[in-house]
Amino acid sequence: MDKPLPKVATSVDELAHSFDEADHLKADLSDYRFDDWISLGLFWAMVVLVFLQFFTRYALNNSLAWTEELATNCLIALVFIGASTCVRKDRHIQVDLLYRYLPDSAARVLATLVDMTRLVFLTYLTYLIWKYIELVGDEKMTTLNWSKSVIYWLAFFGFAMMVIRAAQITLRNMKLGFSALEKPQAYDGSEA
Repeated sequence: MDKPLPKVATSVDELAHSFDEADHLKADLSDYRFDDWISLGLFWAMVVLVFLQFFTRYALNNSLAWTEELATNCLIALVFIGASTCVRKDRHIQVDLLYRYLPDSAARVLATLVDMTRLVFLTYLTYLIWKYIELVGDEKMTTLNWSKSVIYWLAFFGFAMMVIRAAQITLRNMKLGFSALEKPQAYDGSEA
């Protein structure tokens, strides 16, 4: 079941005590997978690059153009690899209104169709990225003499992880006999 929401502090004293309570909680990193850590690394690389761009542009009045291009490429990779986390946690935007009014058997068929369509669509997109890398994988970056293929391969990795995660979600939903679309109240966010 869903974890209860934390109580919202209504005064300064309650807020101060909430920090004391938080000090005694242990950090639980068991929900994170290797693609989450790659996303975190890409995020912090992008932060450093954007700060460097800001600092050189406004403090030194002489910007390093390559920082902007690398930060943009980090953002591209971060989006696609981070999307695999959303697929793994089944947290993409979903409209479940129709499922409230359908009979259980029709809702199950429709939810399975949604799972299969997602899996096929992501598999096709992964294939398209592969073909794109074959066509333009040897292009160079504008400001650096580095190959853009690194970014393309990171995007491919993100899509491949989305396919794997979508397959895990599909199998989990088949095993449970329902999905988050059908029974959002029973969905606990557990992973495949």
